[in-house]
Amino acid sequence: MPPQEPPRRRVPGPARPARPRPGQASSVGTRTARPTPRPAAGAGRPAPRPPARRPRTIKLGNPRPRLRLVSLGLTLVMLVFVVRLLQVQAVDAGAYAAKADKYRFQEYTLSAERGEITDRNGIALAASVDAYDITADPKLFTPEESKVADAPEQAAALLAPILGKQPAELAKKLRTPKSRYTLLARKQTPQVWNQIKDLKKVYGQKSQPSAGGNGINLLGGILSEPSTKRVYPNGELAAGILGYVNAEGQGAGGLESMLDPRLAGKDGKIRFTQSGGRQVPTAGSQGTPAVPGSNIELTIDRDIQWAAQQAITEQVKKSRADRGYVIVQDTRTGEVLAMANAPGFDPNDLSAANAASMGNAALQDAYEPGSTSKVMSMAAVLEEGKAAPDTHVTVPNRLHRGDRLFKDDVDHKTWYLTLNGVLAKSSNIGTILATGRLGATQAESNKVLHSYLRKFGIGSPTGLGYPGETPGILAKPKDWSTSQQYTIPFGQGLSVNAMQAASVYSTIANGGVRIAPTLVRGTKGPDGRFAPAPRPEESRVVSEKTAKTLAAMLESVVDDQEGTGTRAAIPGYRVAGKTGTANRVDPELGRYKGYTASFAGFAPADAPRVTVYCAIQNPTKGSYFGGQICGPIYKKVMEFALKTLHIAPTGSGPARLPVVFDPTP
Repeated sequence: MPPQEPPRRRVPGPARPARPRPGQASSVGTRTARPTPRPAAGAGRPAPRPPARRPRTIKLGNPRPRLRLVSLGLTLVMLVFVVRLLQVQAVDAGAYAAKADKYRFQEYTLSAERGEITDRNGIALAASVDAYDITADPKLFTPEESKVADAPEQAAALLAPILGKQPAELAKKLRTPKSRYTLLARKQTPQVWNQIKDLKKVYGQKSQPSAGGNGINLLGGILSEPSTKRVYPNGELAAGILGYVNAEGQGAGGLESMLDPRLAGKDGKIRFTQSGGRQVPTAGSQGTPAVPGSNIELTIDRDIQWAAQQAITEQVKKSRADRGYVIVQDTRTGEVLAMANAPGFDPNDLSAANAASMGNAALQDAYEPGSTSKVMSMAAVLEEGKAAPDTHVTVPNRLHRGDRLFKDDVDHKTWYLTLNGVLAKSSNIGTILATGRLGATQAESNKVLHSYLRKFGIGSPTGLGYPGETPGILAKPKDWSTSQQYTIPFGQGLSVNAMQAASVYSTIANGGVRIAPTLVRGTKGPDGRFAPAPRPEESRVVSEKTAKTLAAMLESVVDDQEGTGTRAAIPGYRVAGKTGTANRVDPELGRYKGYTASFAGFAPADAPRVTVYCAIQNPTKGSYFGGQICGPIYKKVMEFALKTLHIAPTGSGPARLPVVFDPTP
């Protein structure tokens, strides 16, 4: 039989605590020592398990108040968000959209290309070429960004020789605090920017870690902006006419200023989406294109302008004069073929220009014309029928009129001259005597002479509309002083500009019809169409007969040995001209000092095509007589103009009017 398992003995459990009696303290909650269980009877029996402890129960509070508090907080937060959303999307939508656009979109001005100024043959006298404004980002030159304490000074030392600036000036701009932009130099040539780019490339290579650098290019903050620069290909040529532009590219003098609205064009704009300062290619762009300025074609002939400028510049230097001017005009159209000033200036480099030479003195100087004005007195006498070219005029050595004693340029015995001889020998006394015949009294003569001076354009603008042009000075006859009544007939006591003086002779050459001078021949707009300038105003001053008679009389000044302008003669051509030597009013002293030498005339005398006028102010070396120093200039410029315009001699002989008469019966 298998062995039987011994019967299990009941192991007694722990004694339950006795319930406390009334009035007896409870022992619950106090840990009491439990009796160690006795080992079960019998060897090898496992020890009995200790009785399991009952878990303690924690009673939680009611969660509903907490949920209500959290819900209320979330509701308030959402309410704030909703209110703010309504404010952004409804109330202030426009303002925030504008701010967003400010940072999202970038807008640039597209500069319009300035129109060219050309001569009558289309040769550029002023043009615009590509240029660059050199700029910088000063933040990139701070020690934090460049890792170099003196980065502005180092960069300035590298850029100064290229930009032609002082290193200290550039360094100051590169240290501009709290700025991301500074302008270092305006309108630099592409060659200058290429030099800077090459220098940036070299320093970029040096900055590479493989070359031992710190990875930062010292010149990385040097940038450029496309621009245009006004250039004058011929330097000083016609600078007095053209003027110049300022640093902003706007006309600031001469025709550049006068015609600026037509030359400047209209700037455009471009607007594009940007990110990180760069255009987003897929976002497109919008804007208005720039409209280029119109090209202006002048009446000036570049070659004739060059000849006039060379001639007057040489003589002004030779005579050590203050200044001089030469004007060449087409007698049939009034077009100005040349207007030269000396000394001049180079509009490409205004920093080296003398401020006194930057204007157009031929239009802006007012001066007493002297004997070249006598042709207007003779025109009045002839037109009024008071004398003829062969009328006898006895000219004494001295003439007492009013409170003055008048004389001619040279002392002489009594001259027996014809009216033609009075003009040929440029007699002041003879001119006073001739114009005295214009009226029954001197006051009436003054009125008649004044009316002719006004018809010739004296005391009025020329019609060019040029900035700063002087109309000259011509007082009303009732205001003429005692001396002016007798000096105005021979060119003292009134003032003109050089263009007015030239126009007088063009009027005679054009058969007595004055045509207002013009400098602009036409305009070519952006569409390429050429629009001719309006026809200039015309007015008859004297009859054609009087004009032809005057032309013949003016020949005697040059052709006759008694004349004062023999040095202006041109072989093969009939030349009409008149000398002038006037006392000069010094603008600084306000009194007479020095002389104004001049010569005016046209050719061919019998079929006029070209007028040339020359004046030199205050010659201090050598002769100061107009026939001596301006006559040769007239000859040189007139010869060049006749050849350039292919004007052949007429082949006819000179008029040879009588200069003197025999007083013996």
